[in-house]
Amino acid sequence: MSRDATVVGGGLAGLVAAARLAEAGADVTLYERRPEVGGRVRTETVDGFTLDRGFQVLFTSYPAVAAELDVDALDVRRFAPGATICRPGSRSVLSDPLRDPRGAVPSLLNDEVSFSDKLRTLALRYDLSKREEASFFTGRDASIREYLRDWGFADDYVENFVEPFYGGITLDRSLSTSKQTFEYTFRAMSRGSIGVPADGMRAIPAALAARAREAGVAIETGEDVESVRTAGQGRVPFRTGSADAEGATVELADGSTREADAVVVATTPPEARRLTGVESIPTAGVPNVTGWYTLPAGESFETGRRILLNAADESPNAVVPMSEVAPEYAPDGRALLAATFLGEDSLDRPADALRDDVRDALATWYLERDFSGLETVDVHRIRFAQFAQPPGVYADLPAPDDPDGPVVLAGDYTEWSSIQGALESGRTAAGVAAAYL
Repeated sequence: MSRDATVVGGGLAGLVAAARLAEAGADVTLYERRPEVGGRVRTETVDGFTLDRGFQVLFTSYPAVAAELDVDALDVRRFAPGATICRPGSRSVLSDPLRDPRGAVPSLLNDEVSFSDKLRTLALRYDLSKREEASFFTGRDASIREYLRDWGFADDYVENFVEPFYGGITLDRSLSTSKQTFEYTFRAMSRGSIGVPADGMRAIPAALAARAREAGVAIETGEDVESVRTAGQGRVPFRTGSADAEGATVELADGSTREADAVVVATTPPEARRLTGVESIPTAGVPNVTGWYTLPAGESFETGRRILLNAADESPNAVVPMSEVAPEYAPDGRALLAATFLGEDSLDRPADALRDDVRDALATWYLERDFSGLETVDVHRIRFAQFAQPPGVYADLPAPDDPDGPVVLAGDYTEWSSIQGALESGRTAAGVAAAYL
């Protein structure tokens, strides 16, 4: 293979597609409109604190993570399994006794969840562990809430644990997201751990970009693509797998053009729809607000490296002890917490109001502590954190080869909204694009 390929977009999907195409022998150029690659997986440094762009974690057991990344090289700092269910005057641990033997006794004594629901959770874990990879995201679908009801889980288990825990994963505390997302992520947690790289989530795209450059990819940042045109005024008569497919023209924002034998469009869903005209690309997004907070110098915050779930209120949905899990996220002697807020209303709430919600929640959970010194480091308001994933959505997602001509889609919206979906879509897109080369 010695033909030219262009990748538009430097998120996880685009980086994987570019690297794999170059490793197969193609001459690859990747254009990214931002100054840095990473897409939605980004990290910034503020006053010495490491802040990911919204609360994000890496599931180490995702198959695409194993295929595309060196987890050991990422130096992942891992959360303890399970979480702490919090309400005024009460904190109780609910963990996975199979992966966290030390958490077995506190979990057994947790009176927020009945013993029968604890057994039912183990049964669900076993049932999902037997499923084949290809069986997920197919077949009859339902909401997470309906799925758990069918399994026989009590309302208090769903309300006290699943709502805030999966509110953090799906950004949907109502549990109206597809059950297929729940099944896949629940199995992933039982097989591996959740964590963050010591250098922040930016380490993931940085590793992929290094791999791509080593394979020969030319990564051009700060380059916005205006259009992608194929022969015949946007249409060519050939589909995927045709060795005779004509090329495509990529027009940059400055008016210059680049010719390519194949183009991988790996931008955000709205931009991918604009560039390709594929109407099935989902553009309805789910928002997320993440507030980053610190305590006065010298004050520590210990949770056993577990996420704190708000069982009594929706604001904040959860509080995350980032510097306890990853000490590198904060300067020496400082503690860093992340708090997640869900729903459209959170996007417009003042930063001080969000901080006050976190301060008040912590004060009721830890009656022995004084949180009056809690300070805001930054607030990230993200209008499109994931694409919406209601029941049935996966049956209607676009295929990589849906665009006309030698143009291929890469993005989690061709799989499901996750790091797994993004990485897997990049691999698939590279295989489709290679058919044109």
